Formats: sequence, C-alpha cells, structure tokens
Amino acid sequence: MLRLRGREYGRDAALVMAIVNRTPDSFYDRGATWDDGPAFERVRRVVAQGADIVDIGGIKAAPGEEIGADEEKRRIVDFVAAVRAEFPDLVISVDTWRASVGRAVCEAGADLLNDAWGGYDPELAEVAAEFGAGLVCTHTGGVAPRTRPHRLHYDDVVRDAIESTVALAERAVSLGASAESVLIDPAHDFGKNTWHSLELTRRLDEMTATGWPVLVSLSNKDFVGETLDLPVGERLTGTLAATAVCAWHGAQVYRVHEVVETRQVLDMVATIRGVRPPSRAVRGLA
Repeated sequence: MLRLRGREYGRDAALVMAIVNRTPDSFYDRGATWDDGPAFERVRRVVAQGADIVDIGGIKAAPGEEIGADEEKRRIVDFVAAVRAEFPDLVISVDTWRASVGRAVCEAGADLLNDAWGGYDPELAEVAAEFGAGLVCTHTGGVAPRTRPHRLHYDDVVRDAIESTVALAERAVSLGASAESVLIDPAHDFGKNTWHSLELTRRLDEMTATGWPVLVSLSNKDFVGETLDLPVGERLTGTLAATAVCAWHGAQVYRVHEVVETRQVLDMVATIRGVRPPSRAVRGLA
C-alpha cells in the first residue's frame, strides 16, 4: 500500500507524476516553464490531463551553473506554496537532494521529497520523517549530484540498485518516515550507462518484488536516445515502450513529461494484465 497526502493506493494503481521544471536550462523543455506564468499553466494543464502528482524541480540534473541552496529555494518554495493554495488536494513532489531545501518546501506544502541523488545529503530523510512527507530513494552508484557517469562498473547493476535503495528506504523508516510513503527508484541514466539502464528495465520485476513501491523516471532519457539514435525531441515512442515494460513489471509511479500518452499506456497494460476493465467493451457483444 502506498500512501501520499492521506490517500491510499493499492499495488495495482499506476500513478503519473508530471514534471514541472523551474530552471532556465532544462534538457527537455529548454526553460519553457522557467517563468511563473508558464509554470502555472503547465501545472494546470497536467492536472486537467489527469496527473496524480506534480514534481517540481529547481536545478537541472546535468552539469552546469552552480546553484546554491538559497537560489534553489528562491526558484521553488513560493511556487510550491502557490500551487498548494490553488490545488489543495494535489500531491506535490519536489526534486531536491538538499535537506535545507526539503525543509523549506515541506513548510510550503510539499508532500513528497524526490531525492534523485541517492541520499547524498543524509539529513533529507530526517526532514521527510519530521514532516511526515514521502521520500523517493534512488540508486546513483555513489556519484555526486550533477555529475555524469564515467566508466562505472557493477558486478550486477540490478542487485546493486536493490541493495542501495532498500537500505536507504529502511534507514528512512528507522528515522520515523512512514514505510507506506517511501518509494525506491532505479534512477535510469543516473550513475549508469545505457546498458545498465536497459538491464534495469528488463529486470525491474526484481525491484518490485522487494515490496517497496517503485518509481521510474524514463521520460526522454539518454538510454532511450542512444538505443534508437534519436535526439531529445524524438524519444516519445521509445519512452512509452520502456514505460510499458516497467508497467508490466509492476512499477507504480511514472515521472514523465507527456501525461496523456503515458496514462494511455499504463491503462492499456493494466487491462492486459487483468487488473483494469476496458473502458468500453461492446465488440461482438451488442
């Protein structure tokens, strides 16, 4: 059972987490939601499209200009508070690795801390526990935030991802975080090459078998681009194919740029698996 903002989701529920970047240099939208107006329109649009969660981030993952904690907070804290005011029931996630930022956004109304850098700041889990917020525990192979992987080696990347994320999840619970609000994430591309990300996708059922709810962030990632030799703007089909595989293996939360297309894929896979009825089934019956 997954619990976010007081709502419970069974193991068969698949949730769409829509990405809202508060950065001028994001790899996908190139700063399209940097200003408040377009960012609010993005939130309103994805909520209307059926997003279950919005994930707000103030720093791009790739290397670039150094962004300190104060600037990160300036970019997102007031925005989180404004989104909470307009959407009191929406599950709000914030993509940050810093405990000081996590504290500020929880005070502003965030429900979930998406730690994309694998516990780099160990105090972030303490913040989640203190505020009763959820926490995403990721596998990065020990790389520092905003650094690209270089010739990383794993004897078994899936086993490494499981051991690392489960240990982070268990630590969070030991600090007082609710076990029902902690997720694990293999973190495709983070601390990995394309072969590693493909292996994690193929064997994702081993992560879901741990019993912890699994989040995947596949949208327009480099492992999709390298697999198909396509630039960022042309990776939707490959992303959706990877999404279908992860859905079949039981991932529960999908961090995405394209909400409508992802929802259709998740509903189709759920129906094939037999855990969701067709929306309309009249063929051969009328």
